Amino acid sequence: MNVLLAVPVVVPLLGAAASLLLRRAPRLQQGVAVAALASVAAATALLLRATADGAVLTSQAGGWKAPLGITLVADPLAALLLAVSAVVLLVVQFYAIGQDIAGLSRAMPQVFHPIYLVLTAGVCLSFLAGDLFNLFVGFEIMLTASYALITQAPTRARVRASMIYTVVSLTSSILFLTGIALVYGLTGTVNLADAAVKLGGAPAELRMVLALLFLVVFGIKAALVPMHFWLPDSYPVAITRISAIFAALLTKVAVYAIIRSQTLLFGRDDIAAVLLCIAIATMVVGILGALVQDDINRLLSFALVSHIGFMIFGLGLNSVAGMAGVVIYLVHHIVVQANLFLVNGLIRQFAGHSSLRSMRGVTTVSPMLSVFFFLPAMSLAGLPPMSGFMAKVALFQAGVGAGGWLVYTAIAAGVVTSLLTIVAIFRVWVRGFWGTPMPDMIEARVRLKSGAHVGGLRIMAVATGVMVAFGLLVAAAAGPLSELAFVAAHDLMNGAAYIEAVLGEGAR
Repeated sequence: MNVLLAVPVVVPLLGAAASLLLRRAPRLQQGVAVAALASVAAATALLLRATADGAVLTSQAGGWKAPLGITLVADPLAALLLAVSAVVLLVVQFYAIGQDIAGLSRAMPQVFHPIYLVLTAGVCLSFLAGDLFNLFVGFEIMLTASYALITQAPTRARVRASMIYTVVSLTSSILFLTGIALVYGLTGTVNLADAAVKLGGAPAELRMVLALLFLVVFGIKAALVPMHFWLPDSYPVAITRISAIFAALLTKVAVYAIIRSQTLLFGRDDIAAVLLCIAIATMVVGILGALVQDDINRLLSFALVSHIGFMIFGLGLNSVAGMAGVVIYLVHHIVVQANLFLVNGLIRQFAGHSSLRSMRGVTTVSPMLSVFFFLPAMSLAGLPPMSGFMAKVALFQAGVGAGGWLVYTAIAAGVVTSLLTIVAIFRVWVRGFWGTPMPDMIEARVRLKSGAHVGGLRIMAVATGVMVAFGLLVAAAAGPLSELAFVAAHDLMNGAAYIEAVLGEGAR
């Protein structure tokens, strides 16, 4: 079973090479991409099954034992996020194929597919990395691919956004390397399990400084307030299939890195209050930004920032129940964000834009799109019986159990954020979905349903529908997901199983 740990990283890279060689044969290129992503999905499903009881799987590259070699590790959290991410990546790949067939994207498909597979490898390596340096490598693979993807079909706005995105990401990467150097200088290792053991004997003040440094590093990538400014300017301008995967995965990989570093390496009590304050600011500032937007993409981007705050809130509670809520919220948010951005991409095919100033009557033009938008939007707002409701209830219950005025303030901020999310979604619904359709939207519907776009549009619609169904499945599987989340949370808060799996028994 341990050999499967390499599949999510190696197969996409091999697929990217093959896809690049097949750039003059688009159908074969698409087939290679789908086969590679399907293989990743199958492998991650097996990894999830193998770790569901709390087991931790490890693989030592080249037979070099930890902490000397490259270690890949899959615990319940990593396996769960890998499996969910693999499904999302595969569905978005089909959506991209539909766009290509319909001729509705100006991006070059022969370039998109190899880069997309490289991005997949970076995401998977980030989840599986058992040492800080390879976590850095995973981030850089992922971010290098994202630099290329965000400039697909370049316009002035996309070039400007890519420059902001690149500069901010490089700044974060420099700080990341600095943090790795400091940890290595202090412990003589970059292996996460080995560093966790050796940092236990370091002065508390020094651990706090390192914890804050890594929080800044990953907080920039996760778009935590006040380090969020780059995201609303970058994600909305990218083409739909790219913004969907960015919103679904890139920030969540950073949140995963925050969780992994803060729970395994550093004293969790040291910065709990800082985490709660950042969570409150992120929830409130993000949703207030969403409320004043007239563009759906920018509204969703600010909402994305806001709801990252819920995950940091759960981490700041420093409890198994709080961490379980974070795990549930991560799964929910990955699926919901992919849903909403894909639906918005379909809306843009009818309206030609995503501005609420000159959009109305989407329900009349396409009732199906209304359903596709309504379901994930209600989940984002946290209305029952959707997955967002389940995730927020888990977090709030954990908060009530923890107690304290700062925790109660964070709970109040979460409740207000949820209510304002409903207001933001209602604004989109009233201004964009109700009313008499704009004449150009009627013309677009006739043109799209009668032209050469039909086949590709159907694939895009089916892919979006599958993503919506996946979101409903997450809500329906609330019981098993909660059980798995508590298993993952227990392992995260304890850390002994992770360390022993990597270094051997008696390592702690």
